[in-house]
Amino acid sequence: MFSIPGATHYADWSLLLLRLMVALVFGTSGFSHLKSPRQRAESLGMSVGFTVFLGAAEVAGALSLTFGVLTQWAAMGLIVIMFGAIYMKVVKWKTGFWGEKASGWHYELLFVVMNLTILCTGGGRIALLPMPSN
Repeated sequence: MFSIPGATHYADWSLLLLRLMVALVFGTSGFSHLKSPRQRAESLGMSVGFTVFLGAAEVAGALSLTFGVLTQWAAMGLIVIMFGAIYMKVVKWKTGFWGEKASGWHYELLFVVMNLTILCTGGGRIALLPMPSN
C-alpha cells in the first residue's frame, strides 16, 4: 500500500479543520434561523417554533464541534438535520440531486458524509474534551 510519509501526523489537524468548516456552515445557518425566524419559516414551509428549534440545534451543534465537546452527539444531530433537509428537497419540493442553480440535495449529502467522518473518528484529539485513545 502506498502512503505519504508523515501525512497521518496531521490527521488531528485535518479533523479540526473539518469540524470548524462544518461548524461555520451550521452556525451561520442556525443564526439566520434565529435572527429572522418568521421569514425563514415561510421560506422553508415550517412553523416558526420548529424554525427556532432548528436554528438552536444548528448553533448548539456548531458550538459543540468548534470546541470539541460532545462532538459525536453533535455530528449525529447534524446528520439528522441534513436527512430532514434531504427529505424536504426530494419529497416535498421534488428537487433532483443537482437541482436547479445549485439547489439540489448534493450539498446536504456532503454534510452528511462530513458529519459521518466526525462521528466515526470522534473529531480528532484537538478538543476541549477529546475522545479517549484506544
